[in-house]
Amino acid sequence: MAPPILKLDDIFLSFGGAPLLAGASLQIEAGDKICLVGRNGSGKSTLLKIAAGLVEAQSGAVFRHPSSTVRYLEQAPDFAGFNTVQAYAEAGLGPGDDPYRVTYLLSHLGLTGEEDPRMLSGGESRRAALARVMAPEPDILLLDEPTNHLDLPTIEWLEGELQKTRSALVLISHDRRFLEKVSTATVWLDRGTSRRLDRGFAHFEAWRDQVLEAEELEQHKLGKSIEREEHWLRYGVTARRKRNMRRLGELQTMRSNYRGHKGPQGTVQATVSDAQESGKLVIEADKITKSFGERAIVTPFSIRVHRGDCIGLVGPNGAGKTTLLKMLTGQLAPDSGTVKLGTNLEIATLDQKREDLDPEDTLANYLTDGRGENLLVNGEQRHVTGYMKEFLFQPEQARTPIRNLSGGERARLMLARILSRPTNLLILDEPTNDLDIETLDLLQEIVAGFPGTVILVSHDRDFLDRTVTSTIAPAVPDAPDGRWIEYAGGYSDMLVQRKGSLEERRKAEKAAEKPKTQEAPASGSSKVKLSFKQKFALENLPKEMAKAEAEIAKREQVMADPNLFTRDPAAFNRLASEMEKLRAGLTKMEEEWLELEMLREELEG
Repeated sequence: MAPPILKLDDIFLSFGGAPLLAGASLQIEAGDKICLVGRNGSGKSTLLKIAAGLVEAQSGAVFRHPSSTVRYLEQAPDFAGFNTVQAYAEAGLGPGDDPYRVTYLLSHLGLTGEEDPRMLSGGESRRAALARVMAPEPDILLLDEPTNHLDLPTIEWLEGELQKTRSALVLISHDRRFLEKVSTATVWLDRGTSRRLDRGFAHFEAWRDQVLEAEELEQHKLGKSIEREEHWLRYGVTARRKRNMRRLGELQTMRSNYRGHKGPQGTVQATVSDAQESGKLVIEADKITKSFGERAIVTPFSIRVHRGDCIGLVGPNGAGKTTLLKMLTGQLAPDSGTVKLGTNLEIATLDQKREDLDPEDTLANYLTDGRGENLLVNGEQRHVTGYMKEFLFQPEQARTPIRNLSGGERARLMLARILSRPTNLLILDEPTNDLDIETLDLLQEIVAGFPGTVILVSHDRDFLDRTVTSTIAPAVPDAPDGRWIEYAGGYSDMLVQRKGSLEERRKAEKAAEKPKTQEAPASGSSKVKLSFKQKFALENLPKEMAKAEAEIAKREQVMADPNLFTRDPAAFNRLASEMEKLRAGLTKMEEEWLELEMLREELEG
């Protein structure tokens, strides 16, 4: 095994009160692609800053190889002294680095390099900072939320760049799909300490659940041991004093360990407040258009949104997603066409810019609208501190100004306010920004089980796949021209359908290019049909998919044993590997079947 190029060992750091880091470790070797995961506030960003040398630990060992180069993605880049983005990005290069890398990265990140750094938006600042840290191709690249404010095409490009980079990576991100595609190892920061899994993020959640179940079992066993020892002390046969004192000391240690055990942070517990049911037809848009100057944002677009639909909007930054969303919800009038909103609509909106938040307001005042200590949730009076606890806020934070909250805490606060109010139409503009994975899980469950209607804009592919019933995307993804198409299903379904449409278009273009002198088919045989092979696959793929699902279910049942990982890690890893292959095969079969089914429907008219 190669020696580490950076190692943090037994790191301790406290800002007063409970320690943020208490024995955390991080070891980076050449070629590592590590995702650093944990709850909001668990210390991930702080640990990354210690690795970068920007924060000093109060105790613990830090080793960096003397010849290794480290680059850290800043959350708030300092552009002082730079007249252009190009100059800022080039300042990160070393003596032997290629300046062309800066131009290459900026162009793929949607910047020319001539921009004035003082005029950049938050998203543009993040892109400039990415170009600066990636251009030198350092030995170690530390990236904290690199996908924030990036659109889907740029995220997918960044995935490819990081997969092939020679730099060792440590990534913090809320984007599951991004972590699954890039990472090959996972470090879990939990309650101040760290655990490492030498597999990518795709295997993390199953492993985490196994660890927590084993920990819960150990605590249960410890509790039983304490009961037995206490019983012995009260009723046991008198033995030698020395032996009694030793056992009494051991009991005190067990009690201390039991009381001092800090369980995992709870999960957000919440449901949407009930509202009066809306009409069956929620939104009807007929041939709506919008242009800014000569640029078409929406060309004639029509859609009917029914109660219970969950619509996802995707596309590059600047394509017009927010504009289309505002037109559909009546906030912006179309240039032409009509939008009709249904009856009894109670609309709640989560804005991506968090503009609804006054930084000087307190958490309690924001949640209650300044109406005292209570708020009405589902027709029931709730004290604000009790309601805050459901969203993992401490009672003492009730009088805290919102400006002191992290990005994830602000998102959670807005979510708490939205869910306390009756609603039957949820409008979510980039709802997943800054949320940790556990809160994302809750939001996913809320959206998937919401009895009303949801319209959301998101760059989170995994979240879209798990929630939406249809996806609206630009007809030309790389160069939006105002045309939008609605696809059935989530983001992955949209890609399959788009691929099928492109293939059919190519076939039609090839057919049109064939010489017109070709003989026409004989009468009665002009109808094109599926080949025997295609028919066979269409009939048999569902059976094969059912078999694969059954095999996956068998392995899931075995892996549900909480002691399996501790007892037989090799068997656990083998089963996880088999499940990964089975799921990949199932996905491939599902895509093939969907393409064949679409082809059959098209041929049959």
